[in-house]
Amino acid sequence: MTALAPHPDRLLPADPAERELARRLHATVADAPIYSPHGHVPAAMLADDQPFPDPAALLITPDHYVTRMLHAVGVPLDALGLARDGVPSSASGREIWRTLCEHWDAFLGTPVRFWFESEFSEVFGLTEQPSAANADALYDRLEATLAAPEFRPRALFDRFNIAVLATTDDPADDLEAHARLAADPSFTGRVIPTFRADRYMHPDEPGWAGRLQTLAERADVDTSGYAGLLEALRVRRAAFAAAGGTATDTGVIDAGSEPLDDAEASRIHRAALDGSLTPAEAVAYRRNMLYRLAEMAASDGLVMQLHPGVHRNHHRPTFEAYGPDTGHDLPAVGSFTEPLTPILRDFGTNATFRLVLFTVDETTFSREIAPLAGFYPSVYAGAPWWFLDTPSAILRYRRAITDSAGFTKTSGFIDDTRAFCSIPARHDMSRRVDASFLASLVVTHQLAEEDAFAIARRLVDDIPRATFRLG
Repeated sequence: MTALAPHPDRLLPADPAERELARRLHATVADAPIYSPHGHVPAAMLADDQPFPDPAALLITPDHYVTRMLHAVGVPLDALGLARDGVPSSASGREIWRTLCEHWDAFLGTPVRFWFESEFSEVFGLTEQPSAANADALYDRLEATLAAPEFRPRALFDRFNIAVLATTDDPADDLEAHARLAADPSFTGRVIPTFRADRYMHPDEPGWAGRLQTLAERADVDTSGYAGLLEALRVRRAAFAAAGGTATDTGVIDAGSEPLDDAEASRIHRAALDGSLTPAEAVAYRRNMLYRLAEMAASDGLVMQLHPGVHRNHHRPTFEAYGPDTGHDLPAVGSFTEPLTPILRDFGTNATFRLVLFTVDETTFSREIAPLAGFYPSVYAGAPWWFLDTPSAILRYRRAITDSAGFTKTSGFIDDTRAFCSIPARHDMSRRVDASFLASLVVTHQLAEEDAFAIARRLVDDIPRATFRLG
């Protein structure tokens, strides 16, 4: 069997002198606490603290980075544990694990392979690369390992040295799991909610009226009118802040943000409820709502994360069978400078407002995001995310952003994951790439060595804490 032994110098520079400096830079931050201000691990997992059901349910099924690549080589999603047409998958955890092992080479050269090798080796102590031949033996070992108390969610949270973990939550969520964690003296970690109101911005989507009613019940505000919807969102933002939340998250197809006057927005709201909404009105309503969310952020101080430019649910048959977040959201061409003009005109220099911009179109890093962050006090350059959270893209990001925005107007690394056990591997990947970039600046005499060490520490500590107002 091929040994599983991640190289200690992985992702570090090839040049010996540069590599030696990068090693030392990485060593100073390798064990630093993790700040994860944008992710999708459910709070209930930590509140319940139940043993993970099986290796596949932990490592494969919830991770669309993994399932999409296996689907790309011909594996049906239900064979990976995803429910189809509401019917639970019949695939056992062992069968799903075997499928991963049989297709292990599909991940060669990808960040998924890097994450897996790191977590298999460093979290679970595996010493062999997965293969069809050893799949059952590895599964047995993982299953036995997950049954141990030190591999329950809270124990791993402590072991991973997570200082802050942000979840992603609907405004109508009751935040009950967050409340349980906050009230439990045996849990000393910090898990905070993030307010995500996307589902209320699209009056043309099925179920919008029902979601308004659910929100109305949670906020105790009538949302049958446009003004009521805005008030309900304000009420819930305050509830999220009271539960420890410091940020919101918004994903839209474009960053258009032209506001409507209240009368026109109210008219479109009514049209959506009575079934007479036009496509153009739906777009105008959504862009107005983006502006209103920024307006709220300028008032209450919740950090606004924005990631436009993703075609959601690109393959309609897959969406209809398996639902959203199943691997077929795809990048679109991005734009920020013109679409965000209304928001930045009105709030760009507001001391309370903070806007973190993410993209899956890396051409916008140097063309738009870095220059915006390099002028507007409110704008921060979000880390490479989703299709760009790869070693090479992170390095390109640093080269594209730093000239215009420096280091302090960036977000810190964003793991954006549902795969809990991959969090330390993802952050370590970023720390290694940043160490390499800083070393390159030192050896080319663009940065003093002491400044490089200071920046390396800040990138994993006070920069994400300050950007996301984590305290």
